Amino acid sequence: MAIWKAVDGAPDTSVSEPTAVTIGNFDGVHRGHQSLLAATRAVAGDLSTVAITFDPHPVAIFAPDRAPVRLTTLERRIELLHQHGADHVRVLDFTREMASWSPVEFVQAVVLDQCHARAVVVGEGFRYGSRASGSIETLAASGAEHGFVAQESALAGDEEAFSSTRVRAAVAAGNVELAAELLGRSHEVEGVVVEGDRRGRDLGFPTANVPVDATYAVPPDGVYATRLLLPDGTRLPGATSVGTNPTFEGVVGRRVETYVLDRDDLQLYGQRVRVEFVARLREMVAYDSLDALVEQMHRDVAQARAALLA
Repeated sequence: MAIWKAVDGAPDTSVSEPTAVTIGNFDGVHRGHQSLLAATRAVAGDLSTVAITFDPHPVAIFAPDRAPVRLTTLERRIELLHQHGADHVRVLDFTREMASWSPVEFVQAVVLDQCHARAVVVGEGFRYGSRASGSIETLAASGAEHGFVAQESALAGDEEAFSSTRVRAAVAAGNVELAAELLGRSHEVEGVVVEGDRRGRDLGFPTANVPVDATYAVPPDGVYATRLLLPDGTRLPGATSVGTNPTFEGVVGRRVETYVLDRDDLQLYGQRVRVEFVARLREMVAYDSLDALVEQMHRDVAQARAALLA
């Protein structure tokens, strides 16, 4: 059966040479994941390193209504894994059949046959195989039998372990500063710019509108200091509104609308961009008049500029 999912940066082929492997969902590739990748690199020596991740999230297979919102797109996750030390990335096409494999079957099919592992590094509490019956102890036993070393590495922060759950909670609370501390970079929302209702342009603040994907972690309604990353790598300072724009009637659906500071000449329709959330400025408020709204938008821009220069 096919094991890997082919995605840009992660082909669906086996790795032919001996490797050092790390395994995890890696959603967000936060600082704990980065430490795990560094530990794998340290163990690898002259071996190439492989990061094995899952798609979809295992919870989405068995309890879709409880599946956690995602912190990155799969493509971005792969890009970040490479940036933080993985020579190869492979995406397990996670299915119910794969979930039924015993720990021994998982190690044989994935770690040995596909990656020729000589070392395997996992985070504390890592579980694998049917009913999560595999642990670091069973992994070490397989290693002793098949000639690879197994190592557990802590994803420790200053006071408690880094985790994707903590990042999601910070984003959900609008605490994008804490999310950035946990991630080691600003939390991002990615999407293709679509044409909006042009109200911002009429008010003197043209915006790039990115639809909100409900399966990804988006900060709560409010105004944020942000940076807009363009496809060519250009990073532009901005002020972003997240929400339904309560001042205007008839607005349907949440939006991520970014005004690039001091720029009204940008034509971004159809381009895929990333909005990087730097600081939360205020909650979303409905204003009694357009004049009051415009005055507040000027204040928002000034606050965003100050936050981005801090």
